[in-house]
Amino acid sequence: MTPEKLALTTTSPVAKPVSAGGADTALARELTRQLGPKKVLSNLSERLNYRYDAIQFGVTPLCVVLPESTADVVAAVKAARSAGVPIVGRGAASGLSGGATPLEPSLVVSFTRMTRLEIDPARREARAQPGVITLAVSEAARPHGLVYPPDPASLRTSTIGGNLGENAGGPMCFKYGVTGDYVTGLEFVDAGGEVHRLTREAYDLAGLLIGSEGTLGLITDVTLRLTTPARFTRTLMASFPEVGQAAEAVSSAIAAGAVPSKLEFMDQACVGAIEDYLHLGLPRHAGALLLVDTDGHDLETVEEERALVEAACLNAGGTVRRAATDAEAAALWQARRSVSPALGRIRPQRMNEDIVVPRSALPEVVREIRALGDASGLTLVQFGHIGDGNLHPNILFDPRKEDAHAVHELAHRIALVAIRHGGVLSGEHGIGTMKRDFMTDAVDPVTLDVLRSVKAALDPAGALNPGKVLPDAVKS
Repeated sequence: MTPEKLALTTTSPVAKPVSAGGADTALARELTRQLGPKKVLSNLSERLNYRYDAIQFGVTPLCVVLPESTADVVAAVKAARSAGVPIVGRGAASGLSGGATPLEPSLVVSFTRMTRLEIDPARREARAQPGVITLAVSEAARPHGLVYPPDPASLRTSTIGGNLGENAGGPMCFKYGVTGDYVTGLEFVDAGGEVHRLTREAYDLAGLLIGSEGTLGLITDVTLRLTTPARFTRTLMASFPEVGQAAEAVSSAIAAGAVPSKLEFMDQACVGAIEDYLHLGLPRHAGALLLVDTDGHDLETVEEERALVEAACLNAGGTVRRAATDAEAAALWQARRSVSPALGRIRPQRMNEDIVVPRSALPEVVREIRALGDASGLTLVQFGHIGDGNLHPNILFDPRKEDAHAVHELAHRIALVAIRHGGVLSGEHGIGTMKRDFMTDAVDPVTLDVLRSVKAALDPAGALNPGKVLPDAVKS
């Protein structure tokens, strides 16, 4: 990702001009003939709405298809292949890495109409099309005494297809796992327009598709495992004078045997933004906050785990407040889920890092990142799923006033901190375009070549979401 792409608002440098009578018109006509006019968007005013995700603008697509079935997706892929046009899959566009933004004139396949959802309580499974809203799975499962645990902050807007593309997690991922842990099978359309149904067996191709950001195939159906919700939950908030102490408390609590169902972190700048937005009474003076849930079917065990967390927080120099009621607990978690809109009030754009580091390295990492932010002169906040080492340092900026090169350089330095401490570039937001260039720092050349070979095997023409995840190979 070049610094210029960071604040991209019109078209990408890789865009190729297409005349009014070019391939886009021919492709739109062919798709309209096959699928009907209600499933095809070809007017410029309509297509403009499909050039961005939550973090970045890209190139206006040539055409947009709104499939309602796997057969529609097959028709769209085959038509685009015949026209020599790239294909970009898209869900709710709530992604934070530029993964759903076309980088060249493309066909966008928007899955928002593929919303069939079926619950099988006997098998404890849900079968969903990719356009199903994440929260809808648990809402449909609840009358049967079941729940779908993955809960990204965007669960009220993000789709299952997007969750699969990024292998999304959420506050409950430390104890209950991420999206891929609940997939028992899926259906996808490959780059040639062929349909495949996969289960999780030897040569786990389904697992390869999960987290591939639409670069290996278009997922059109998935079977998800459901579980029973915990009977008891206890919530607490701990405040600390500085960020490293919060990280120390996390490491100590887990080392002592606590397995919280939620263990979230917010620094002082993040807390201040939320208070300005919602006025919940959070302690603005705190250098960092932890929000913690312990849960389970046995109340005594839940209380014991909470006591372990409290002790770790107090020993690290924190102050602990228990949520006395369900309403108070809900207000605390509303604060965490409101981070994104709260930060949007500070600067019009942000670069969202998504690093994961070993828990033993957390205190040093959060302090190093804080120091980098202070030295940069840019506005940086930290929050994330600290229980499994997943941190979201966000660089907030105004492209009209602040230097995109400086933003890019700070993001690169944060990524290098994670790598130096044995971490990785992404836990759940994906690589997309935002961290594509950092892959050469994080992955050795031999492994990158293997990944490129996988991409070439499943997508020989490079038509699926081009320009994402893998950096171009260096020509010798």
